[in-house]
Amino acid sequence: MECRVGCGACCIAPSISSPIPGMPNGKPAGVRCVQLTTDNRCALYGKPERPAICVRLRPHPDMCGNDADEALRLLTALELSTQPER
Repeated sequence: MECRVGCGACCIAPSISSPIPGMPNGKPAGVRCVQLTTDNRCALYGKPERPAICVRLRPHPDMCGNDADEALRLLTALELSTQPER
């Protein structure tokens, strides 16, 4: 599966614990990455400063669904189900 241009769900739903340019402490789940452009594209795509976790993440129908709204719902559910218990 190819990444859906302009989706951005993977830049919003998951938490990222590694530093991101402009977000030195990473980002919490549900917070829009500062590197996500207004048209929902990664400003760091293809650049060396892009976090390794972002580089390794690959689109898959189970997390991307049929459209950006479904992708956001699926990734949010995945994030919630994999959070450590408090």
